[in-house]
Amino acid sequence: MRRLLYIAASLAITLHATAQQSTTPATIPPVTQSITVTADRGLVGINDSATSTAILSQQQLEQAPGLALDDSLHSVAGFQLFRRTSSWTANPTSQGLSLRGLGSTGASRTLVVSDQVPLTDPFGGWVHWNETPELAIQQVQLLRGGSADLYGSSAIGGVIDVVPVEPLQGHPFLFSADALGATENTGVGDALLATATRRIAALAAFSMVDNGGYITTAPALRGSVDIPTNVVSESGRFELRTPAELHGIDAFLRGNVMNESRINGTPLQTNAARLWRYIGGADSDSSFGHGVLRVYGSREGYRQGFSSIATDRDSEKLTKLQHVPTDEFGFALQGSRTLPRAVTAALGLDLRDIRSTDDELATATSVTTSTSARQRETGGYADAVWQPRNWLLSGSIRVDSFRTFDGRQTLSNAPRVTPQPEIDELVASPRLGLVRQLPHGIALTATAFRAFRGPTLNELYRTSQVGQQTTLANSSLLAERATGFEFGGNFTLRHLGSLRSTYFWTEVNRPISAVLLSQTATTQTLQRQNLGQIRSRGMMLEAQSERWHGLDTTFGYQLAVATVTAFNSSSPAQTNLTGKWIPEVPRESVTATANYAASHIANFHLIASYTGQEFDDAQNQFLLHPYARFDLSADRNLIHGLSIFAGAQNLLNRSIDAGRTPILTLAPPRLVQAGLRYNLSR
Repeated sequence: MRRLLYIAASLAITLHATAQQSTTPATIPPVTQSITVTADRGLVGINDSATSTAILSQQQLEQAPGLALDDSLHSVAGFQLFRRTSSWTANPTSQGLSLRGLGSTGASRTLVVSDQVPLTDPFGGWVHWNETPELAIQQVQLLRGGSADLYGSSAIGGVIDVVPVEPLQGHPFLFSADALGATENTGVGDALLATATRRIAALAAFSMVDNGGYITTAPALRGSVDIPTNVVSESGRFELRTPAELHGIDAFLRGNVMNESRINGTPLQTNAARLWRYIGGADSDSSFGHGVLRVYGSREGYRQGFSSIATDRDSEKLTKLQHVPTDEFGFALQGSRTLPRAVTAALGLDLRDIRSTDDELATATSVTTSTSARQRETGGYADAVWQPRNWLLSGSIRVDSFRTFDGRQTLSNAPRVTPQPEIDELVASPRLGLVRQLPHGIALTATAFRAFRGPTLNELYRTSQVGQQTTLANSSLLAERATGFEFGGNFTLRHLGSLRSTYFWTEVNRPISAVLLSQTATTQTLQRQNLGQIRSRGMMLEAQSERWHGLDTTFGYQLAVATVTAFNSSSPAQTNLTGKWIPEVPRESVTATANYAASHIANFHLIASYTGQEFDDAQNQFLLHPYARFDLSADRNLIHGLSIFAGAQNLLNRSIDAGRTPILTLAPPRLVQAGLRYNLSR
């Protein structure tokens, strides 16, 4: 009933809004591939890297059928979540992401930011893909390649920048809304309202997903405890902004809230999260240079229940309840200036401070284990770009102090406090990039870097469970250290399109991995440990056509040979992993898109993807088969800013292996959706 009432209300808003012409373009542009890194936090508008960037506009994000932001990003080659499920079915703790074939655990080896502020979960390093209301996203930029030189921890594989919509002077009123219904008993609604006066501008946005879900356990293995995995999620944003014309400073204050609850496949395996985030900042341009200030914080409460499932999957028993409150505070301060001889330089300083407590209640003993700790990353960097004719040379270095301290553990049935190890690491992350522009639209690029990822509080202190696979914490983990390089070329042919090829090589020392301690026929117990070394090397090919008679296309291919190159675990149950594939990383992945604007009919969008085989465990025993998936959508403008759209994800309803933990689970089946969209600007 709640879902039906919400859809009805959203449709009423859409259909009864004041009729005006839409400002949405009639056709949707293709994914833009570029060697210009607009996600660069140091030098605004300057090409400060030789690494490729894919840019997806808001219209491009809307064209991909699905219920969350990560569904849209699958159209970019090399984008991979920890498992093959979408965030509208996956537990948040398995929503880490990977670029450049480096893999992930729950924690990401790729950093997600928005307006200079980290969006990765402060406790676990995973991503809440529903946090930002969909209509409040202007575009998403995917920077591939190590970027710790500017961003610090977790940017080993790259950075994803979620660029927000800002209320702007000159647009006194903007209203957008959409509502859709979908199979799997699903309803989705979004709304955005922005207004501006000469002195102040304001924006409010809201998104809601109510999904009935599907049973993830493979049909042959299901029992009476298996029920649909689903999510109910709401997110909201409010922002106030002063125009720079008043005092020469563009200042803003933004608040964001997300609330979601999930059923993870059985009646007792549930989780919920509520996240409040605030950001304040200012940008200033003067004759001296450009300055940026961001101050941010968040408060999150996360709850999860775990159970033990009988072998026949006809009964389960609650085993553990977890509650994790987390507080975060940080700031980023940057300044850049253009110097003589075609040099632009920047200096930056930032801090991220996290305080969290993990409370775990063992239902069998009624004993609560409480572990609290504090984690602080303080970093500073210098960045410079020299741009003589037809050349670009960029260099930067960042130094980070990464500390985990004040750790303590208590038991509810004992007064003793157990101190946890203090970890204090000093890390340097340099990078050097080179671009050579040649005649006839050819550019050659090269970059070399070092990067790191510090262990999250989740990896240090929290026990996790996915299906019947339990992973123990390890309070002695150290930061991952990465060294890598990339080189390639970009060719642009006027009126035809562009082609880019890249070779990449990244080696990660002390990667944090789940090492097997013991197993039975239906269960596994693992522990997070610093493994010896992993390496990902391969190539990426990307092509993009110009629009021709209403048709444009893109193509992406990634080959990633990602293996364990050194092994040092002492677990007697864990065999030597040297030469094994990194879990959850396919050797080959392909994406292709086609957009066709049929005059007076509709705009059609096809996304085709292929993912090769991969393994769901470090020993390469649990194979996940390759699959091909096709997503199709269409939209048509009606009158006065009103449009209709429809689409299908996994159009052919392929059965796709998602995980073996060790029980086989499946990715989402075919999802068919349809809805209305309205845009008003005056």
